[in-house]
Amino acid sequence: SLTRLAAASVCLAAGVLSAPLQGFSELSTKARDILTRATPAAPHFVIYSDKYVSGTFPPPVSEVEGYNVFALSFLLLEGAWDNAEAWVELNSTERATIKSEYAAAGIQLIVSLFGSTDVPTTSGADPITTADTMAAWVIEYDLDGVDVDYEDFDAFDAGTAEAWLISFTTELRNQLPEGDYILTQAPVAPWFSPNMWTGGGYLYVDQEVGSMIDWYNIQFYNQGTTEYTTCSGLLTNSSSTWPESALFQIAANGVSLDKLVIGKPATTADANNGYIAAATLAGCVEDAVEQGWNAGVMVWEFPDAAASWIETVRSEAFP
Repeated sequence: SLTRLAAASVCLAAGVLSAPLQGFSELSTKARDILTRATPAAPHFVIYSDKYVSGTFPPPVSEVEGYNVFALSFLLLEGAWDNAEAWVELNSTERATIKSEYAAAGIQLIVSLFGSTDVPTTSGADPITTADTMAAWVIEYDLDGVDVDYEDFDAFDAGTAEAWLISFTTELRNQLPEGDYILTQAPVAPWFSPNMWTGGGYLYVDQEVGSMIDWYNIQFYNQGTTEYTTCSGLLTNSSSTWPESALFQIAANGVSLDKLVIGKPATTADANNGYIAAATLAGCVEDAVEQGWNAGVMVWEFPDAAASWIETVRSEAFP
């Protein structure tokens, strides 16, 4: 999962598409479906769901009010696991009902791929066939898109991750066209540090296929006990350990600012480190907005974060 990662080398949108479905009543069913699935504009408020949840799943929309993307986690090389599997276990009528309820609330349902369980490059998975298989799953189970939570740290150290990701992303976007499906990625922030990764890191990935990626759910956590734990460290001045990997530093190195979503754990138990209390994070978010940013916030994970967490985080800048 996003916070179950262990790596020796790297210590490692409300108001968006929230028009109710009846607003599309004159359109065909297919046209309505694509309109409700089209890529949302920033800000993006993303919540992951990997942990087992008793009772109704996915949760009633009231429990995730304030978010506009809900990420079922995870689809692995060997198939759907955890809450991606829970989605598969619903019947098609149940899935359609939930999709319509979420769409009416302005929330899109996506699936997150890989997590810390899979190391696709290191394990020799073919990027093209893997993309084809995973895209077919998204289409079969009628989701709004995918999040690529690639955490193959050994491949980044070896300089082999970037080429794999570029091929995988290109084929995934070929199968899940822009405008019809969301395609996001969830790199750890240090992968954007320049001159640290022999394959070019995520700056190179963005240079090559960034136009195919709707936004980045950046993991500003699990990278060291003092990393990204203050507004300054998160936004403008990262440490010398991971140089130029704070939000505005990443943008200064060429990545579109409106694609840089701030990712944080919901509680101290949801990550090894990098936690910022929701009320404090709200101030950091307000600071970022005042400097021209509006990409949004990601959280790991439901139900440790739910409607009240995002209400607090949005309270200063996106009430």
